[in-house]
Amino acid sequence: MIGAGARVRLVASSSSWIEGEAVRQLEATAALRGMRWVVGMPDLHPGRGHPVGVAALSDGLFYPHLVGSDIGCGMTLFRSDTPVHKLDVARSVKRLRGLEEPWSEDPGPLLAEQGVAQRGHLDALGTIGGGNHFAELQAVEERVDGPGSAAVLGPEDRVLLLVHSGSRGFGEQLLRAHTDLAGGAPLEASSPEGRAYLEGHDDAVRWARANRQAIGRRFAALLGLALAQVLDVTHNALLPFDGGWLHRKGAAPHDQGNVVIPGSRGALSYLVAPTGDGVLCGHSLAHGAGRKWSRSEARERMRDRFRADALLRTPLGNPVICEDRGLLFEEAPEAYKKIDRVVADLVDAGACRVLATLRPLLTYKLRVDDRRDRD
Repeated sequence: MIGAGARVRLVASSSSWIEGEAVRQLEATAALRGMRWVVGMPDLHPGRGHPVGVAALSDGLFYPHLVGSDIGCGMTLFRSDTPVHKLDVARSVKRLRGLEEPWSEDPGPLLAEQGVAQRGHLDALGTIGGGNHFAELQAVEERVDGPGSAAVLGPEDRVLLLVHSGSRGFGEQLLRAHTDLAGGAPLEASSPEGRAYLEGHDDAVRWARANRQAIGRRFAALLGLALAQVLDVTHNALLPFDGGWLHRKGAAPHDQGNVVIPGSRGALSYLVAPTGDGVLCGHSLAHGAGRKWSRSEARERMRDRFRADALLRTPLGNPVICEDRGLLFEEAPEAYKKIDRVVADLVDAGACRVLATLRPLLTYKLRVDDRRDRD
């Protein structure tokens, strides 16, 4: 028991390495006023005052800083009609250009389809952003659960696209407005400030979903793929739950169907199905491998060991499109925890089962410098 009765749980085995600062931040989060419980995922790592990889339930009050600036950030998985053996990866690398420029299509129909009221930040719509965001062409590596994976991915192996991005400057603007007004103080949903934040938050979640859809459409157009959405999950969000407010920062939902948990760009991703009632895991799942090294530490370590161009292809053989040298080092596979250990911890905890593993074919990060997004 920590703080005013808040329960704290860490879903991780003794084989998992969790940084001491991340645990300290988890305990500090539990000590916040009104916290009922806080659960850390096996990908837990330190964030800006509060950890990434956490689900936290509060009573009466909610904390915008526990969601962070990239409201609505999440993963969308698309399935194409192109067999894996017919994808020309080298040609795809050449064709994937212009994705940092404003989307040329009229965004109105897509925003209306997603129910987005906000019509700002249109120059960023359809762009991936910096930090740990990416778009990755993938193939099925193994169908661990044949029928289960077929129900999601189809019976035949086709090229997949996994998009990880969020609300770009939209969410950042909302958090900055709250910080300017109230610092790190919590809000009450019934207050004018609380209502305004929640309205903006929900729109940012929809905007982020539309952004991932736009990215998918841009990839489809550039590569000549026909794409259909397989799943979409949000891992930075606030929602009413069990009479309180459930904050997720770097945590995927346990109660909304199948989830893709990506590894680093040099590792497999996992398609999993939630299991159990979700109580012990905070009704959430890990959202990725989780950082092992901070960005500054990764830059120092990797620059001592590798030239930047050596990181443009991973140990799995997939090319990486990233023209920002610093980002190449910061996001190197070595900077992340082992995804198989993260997923094993969730499976051992009874939180999910593996349907399939997905192998990266091509990872797109950034053609030009754009550093506005970070977990």
